[in-house]
Amino acid sequence: MADARERTRVLFLCTHNSARSQMAEGLLRGLAAERFESFSAGTEATRVRPEAIEAMREIGIDISAQESETLDRYLGEPFDYVVTVCDDANETCPVFPGAKQRLHWSLPDPSAAGGADGERLAVFRSVRDRLGRLIEAELVSGRGGYP
Repeated sequence: MADARERTRVLFLCTHNSARSQMAEGLLRGLAAERFESFSAGTEATRVRPEAIEAMREIGIDISAQESETLDRYLGEPFDYVVTVCDDANETCPVFPGAKQRLHWSLPDPSAAGGADGERLAVFRSVRDRLGRLIEAELVSGRGGYP
């Protein structure tokens, strides 16, 4: 694996850091940990949703040890990409002076899904799959600009 200083650093941001940003962090780590160092945070810290953990477990990625964190801890750190994965975070996200590129992916909040357990989990799977396609297209394949 490449030295951490050589890997592209990506921070995924969402409001509660409970589902979308957590899944994105795990997906990028699962897809290309040798090239990327991934982090996630929220404008508020809550908890990682069990449905997010389950949706990721289904594809062989364990995010159960990840913790919900606020973005304050990352404000002074350099990132190659800062990616907001919800509209609220995009609107309230502070400027990251060390970020080389900022991306915004508008994704629905799976935590807001109603219905039975299986119906809610299906929404988490859908968001997980959309995140996977975006990460592959915009980051892993290098079509997102930098680097």
